[in-house]
Amino acid sequence: MFVLDGGKRVVVPRTELTYPGHNLKLHQNAADPIKSPVDHVMADLEDACPYEFKGDKSRQVMVEALNTIDFGKKVVTVRPNNLRSEFFYGDMEAVMSGAVDKFHGVIIPKVHGPEDIKLVSDLLDELEAKYGWKTHVAIESLIERPHALEHAYEIATASPRMVGLIFGIADYTAELGGDPDLLLDRQNEVFYYEKKATVTAAKAAGLHAIDNVYLKIWRKDDPPEVINQINEGLRRKNEGAAAIGMDGTWVIHPQQAQIANECYTPTKKQIEEAKHQLDFYHAQGGGSMFDPKTGQMIDEATAKIALMRISKAYMAGLVDKEYVDSMAEKSKSITGYDIRRAGERR
Repeated sequence: MFVLDGGKRVVVPRTELTYPGHNLKLHQNAADPIKSPVDHVMADLEDACPYEFKGDKSRQVMVEALNTIDFGKKVVTVRPNNLRSEFFYGDMEAVMSGAVDKFHGVIIPKVHGPEDIKLVSDLLDELEAKYGWKTHVAIESLIERPHALEHAYEIATASPRMVGLIFGIADYTAELGGDPDLLLDRQNEVFYYEKKATVTAAKAAGLHAIDNVYLKIWRKDDPPEVINQINEGLRRKNEGAAAIGMDGTWVIHPQQAQIANECYTPTKKQIEEAKHQLDFYHAQGGGSMFDPKTGQMIDEATAKIALMRISKAYMAGLVDKEYVDSMAEKSKSITGYDIRRAGERR
């Protein structure tokens, strides 16, 4: 999770919008709260940036955008070219020197192992000191290589700057030599192990886990049945990812934001059920008991799941902070588990 505004604001992103960083208009669209209702934006100097724009051209646009555009309450991140690219160090130098305290984190692609994260973390130490940063720049790592997946927990714990892991399905599939058609409708089935392994490594390290993109987007001239089919595929993919523990997803177009946000936000019914379970559990003083209203057994594990759900609801602005804090304090007194510290590094 991102801890912002001097610790006053915590963000577990439901939606991370990735877009080409060399295009100023796309920065403006990403910042617009109406056009792009996402929690997090990621301006890309890597895959989404054509070779002809790499280097100074894209860096100048990136720095201009970060300095002149108001992104509101969104988490703002930059994806440089990968560490083994000729552009990586220039990208990092440009944004760290030219946009001091104007963004919150970097997303590192093509990570091989924990040594890559340590290198980035050390570089950020150096550049923050050199250019007078007050913001402590966070790191999110893409898990898009089989070797990285095998070392995901080591990557997640390689630096105190780490806040999240992101599963990168396209590059992962390419390295496996897999069928690109599987990137779409069967991905949660075919890549269940990889997604679950990414979630497990992230949560074991106290980080958030972000699912990969859904590559189909509709056009304005598409017939309604095509638009509905694409939207249903997007929803199905993200509902499946949320069910295995993903906290959010990458989106490649603002049109995907509303559906994706819904998939990672508890429903009104789920919030009411979670509140009832917590209220009943703590009214009984903890333990394991039968709830005559619902016919369910309520115990510590049930309460912990309910507490996580209302915490996500709080992130979406659907539950008061006071209620979350009171339930978290009661749970901590019984179990020793504090949901408010779940995202801190162990």
